Amino acid sequence: MRNLASIQRIKSIKPIPDADAIEVAEVLGWEVVVKKNEFKVGDLCVYCEIDSQLPERPEFEFLRKSNFRIKTLKLRGQISQGICFPLSILKQDVDLVEGADVTEILGVVKYEPPIPAELSGTAKGKFPSFFQITDEERIQTLPNIVEQYSGKSFIATEKLDGSSCSFYWYNGTFGVCSRNWDLYESPTNTMWKFARENDIENKLKSLGRNIALQGEIIGEGIQKNKYKIKGHTVRFFRVFDIDQYQYLSYEDMIPLINGLGLETVPILDMNYILPSTIEEVLKYADGKSKLNPQVDREGVVFVRYETSNNGRLSFKAISNKFLIKNNE
Repeated sequence: MRNLASIQRIKSIKPIPDADAIEVAEVLGWEVVVKKNEFKVGDLCVYCEIDSQLPERPEFEFLRKSNFRIKTLKLRGQISQGICFPLSILKQDVDLVEGADVTEILGVVKYEPPIPAELSGTAKGKFPSFFQITDEERIQTLPNIVEQYSGKSFIATEKLDGSSCSFYWYNGTFGVCSRNWDLYESPTNTMWKFARENDIENKLKSLGRNIALQGEIIGEGIQKNKYKIKGHTVRFFRVFDIDQYQYLSYEDMIPLINGLGLETVPILDMNYILPSTIEEVLKYADGKSKLNPQVDREGVVFVRYETSNNGRLSFKAISNKFLIKNNE
């Protein structure tokens, strides 16, 4: 699970031009605007990531206008992502160890956008345990990745702004999942409608093995339909071999998806060489969508296949331009 609030160390502090009261601190791979002289390089702080929803408490009252949600901001021309609190924000004894997760202690939860009526459904259970939930880490939380894999080859695909969904065939049972739940079939649920209209159950059954397809459903009523798609479609980005408990490589995934009459997410580069700085990765995340060149893309997902991590190493870079424009 994502550590939304954790104890982290201030790596550097830089001035902001023409700003007397604020400066920018580096935490992990994030840049965060802080009050001038509130922290020194090397200090520990409580860092809360963007997309954190803080509880309604007096010390967080300054976030009421954003409904206590932490968003990407631009202050005096400086991108700021997250909030650094002094350790005194912790009201109970905690081991002050760098990296310690204090999400539950602070009562922080992940912000989840309202679910469109078309995607709502009745859960028959939590997300299945026999394949993995889709939740890529952002590059800023993984600064060591850039150091370790700079110069190595990754597959770069467009990160679509929709809703995560999964379709599985497991021991004779077909199922459809939202991001977090296994759903009962419903004629009004868009994911189940897509499954039936595209004969996903029989297509998966024909493969003769336990398998899961994971993708992003986009279209009318979903995230303001930025791509101006008529109706709904799913673009797939993962295939999970349940029997082997590992992901298929893109070289195997693409012909499988296409052979089923389905489509993958847009592939930007099959041989993207990871640069040496997070700044360069974030710059690459900016750009226009392959689905609709009139709109900015949300970002990029980077994938590399290895023997560890169930055969797959991946992370995402969300476009700061996209986040600011869409008030996220």
